[in-house]
Amino acid sequence: MTWSTELLAAARQATLPRRTGRVSRLVGLRLEVEGIDAAVGDAVRVWRDGSVLDAEVVAVHGDGLACMPLGELKGVRYGDRVEATGRPFTVEVGECLLGRVLDGLGRPIDDGPALSGTEHVLIDGAPPHPLRREMIDRQLGLGVRAVDTLVPCGRGQRLGIFAGSGVGKSSLLSMITRGTDAPVAVLALVGERGREVNEFLQNDLGPEGLARSVVVVATSDAPALVRIRAAFTATRIAEWFRDRGTDVVLMMDSLTRFAMAQREVGLSAGEPPVTRGYPPSVFSLLPKLLERAGASDRGSITGLYTVLVDGDDMNEPIADAARSILDGHIVLSRRLATAGHFPSIEVLESISRVEPAITTPEQRSLARELRRLLAAARDAKDLIEIGAYVAGTNPTVDRAVALTDFIEAFLCQDVRDVQPVDRSWSLLAALLGDPTGTRPTDGTASGAAVLAGNDGNDGHGRLGEVA
Repeated sequence: MTWSTELLAAARQATLPRRTGRVSRLVGLRLEVEGIDAAVGDAVRVWRDGSVLDAEVVAVHGDGLACMPLGELKGVRYGDRVEATGRPFTVEVGECLLGRVLDGLGRPIDDGPALSGTEHVLIDGAPPHPLRREMIDRQLGLGVRAVDTLVPCGRGQRLGIFAGSGVGKSSLLSMITRGTDAPVAVLALVGERGREVNEFLQNDLGPEGLARSVVVVATSDAPALVRIRAAFTATRIAEWFRDRGTDVVLMMDSLTRFAMAQREVGLSAGEPPVTRGYPPSVFSLLPKLLERAGASDRGSITGLYTVLVDGDDMNEPIADAARSILDGHIVLSRRLATAGHFPSIEVLESISRVEPAITTPEQRSLARELRRLLAAARDAKDLIEIGAYVAGTNPTVDRAVALTDFIEAFLCQDVRDVQPVDRSWSLLAALLGDPTGTRPTDGTASGAAVLAGNDGNDGHGRLGEVA
């Protein structure tokens, strides 16, 4: 009989004496244990009334360990037996995860068959080596016209979606899931309302989007540590696909709720609050999560992270920290959302830092021209509305006014209507008056007529109507 290294290690572990400790204190969300030796990040098991509660060591004190539970503390008593496992938690990865819905610990919750053919890996991974990361030099189509042309996303880029509550972040993510060129999508729903999860899966994502996706869910009522684990579990699953040469889109909704969960853990472990109640560990954990996305020498992870800004303040601490790490940001506007403009992207406030590397000079010229028209219309808006603007005063404003309805039709897109990236660039060229893709020279709406003729309908019926 031949013994493998894994079997020998398992047999050796089984013969070691088991040392147990006891629960010494319960404070808020924190479980304090004494009598066992464990490292930060190790898993421990608490035996309570015939059941077992898993927990993770988050801090080490002179007289014991501070642990955070992965379940409810109900039923735990002083003196309950605690056993150290001697290792961190692991997660199952494999091709069979496609089309499945998992909890924050990577366990199926969709009543599907048991996972098979998987391997267990540690949840913590290393980001690609900075000198061995592939350059971001190819655009990855996301299926959204306003994004693909004005805030283009590169293969391996990390892009933030900044918005207040209720302005269409989840709908935009579902649209990208169906329209992206990437063959695999991994979605992490962190801190979402339980009511919205099934609605998102059935109505927004749909069977087509779910078939090539892995969805990791930790609702707002889940323990803080489970919400944190959901973000890292989704990232680890995406890394497994990337290491096999696949281009993956990793979408996380939301980074802010991930930070809030870490705030609960940090404060419970005894960290001091620094900025708006967030402890230092929040700002050290964000780059550890975000830097794991990107392109390696095998495949790529393109990261899209929503940031739920507090009170629509785009400079609040989590938004500011995330913006400094990410490679670009998309800003969603409540003003546009309440006006029925979807996706509610504030083009002039959004930017992609890799745009010069992934677009051609002709494409950049088209994007600059549309931005120039949008800026001119914005600056002259008050004068136009009160009737003080005189036509002919500014040719750029005149052109912007002539194309206003067509620009809005181009930027609006129904959630069910996704388009290839090449089609979006062609429509933008037609809108600006030259289907060849060069910079337009006329100030008429003839290009918009070409756009309407090429497309006829953008999902709202608007292009056909304005034609």
